[in-house]
Amino acid sequence: MNPAGAAQLCDSIRRIGAQLLSIPDEIASERPGEGKWSKKEILGHLIDSASNNHQRFVRLLLQKELSLPGYEQEEWVRAQAYHMRPWGDLVALWAGYNLHLAQLIADVPPEALDHECRIGDAEPKNLAQLMEEYLRHLLHHIGQIFPADERAE
Repeated sequence: MNPAGAAQLCDSIRRIGAQLLSIPDEIASERPGEGKWSKKEILGHLIDSASNNHQRFVRLLLQKELSLPGYEQEEWVRAQAYHMRPWGDLVALWAGYNLHLAQLIADVPPEALDHECRIGDAEPKNLAQLMEEYLRHLLHHIGQIFPADERAE
């Protein structure tokens, strides 16, 4: 991602953060069904994703090859009891962490983009692929928080 893309990402995070804050805490707490995450838990999962990817990105800036464990998303969300946290606190943490990651991504030197990481048993991926996957993953889950039929036009 180039500096212009990182600036666009920052703008998107700020815009999405404002939209997230418009969701009442009680709505963010509701689970849509048995075994389904609430909006709080989805955002908590995105905070976990930011945390895990922060480690990956920084470590790959410092070394050419890396092997890291995967993470058990269900257990992480459950262990941190995101459903009990105030919505505004979760939104602030998510937005702040992602603004930090956007700046980190903008500052990655081109020669580090080919550094490779193996996560768990998966095939190795380079830093550029991990960053792209992170952004796709983030947008996928934001789409779960704001389903198409609830989005403001």
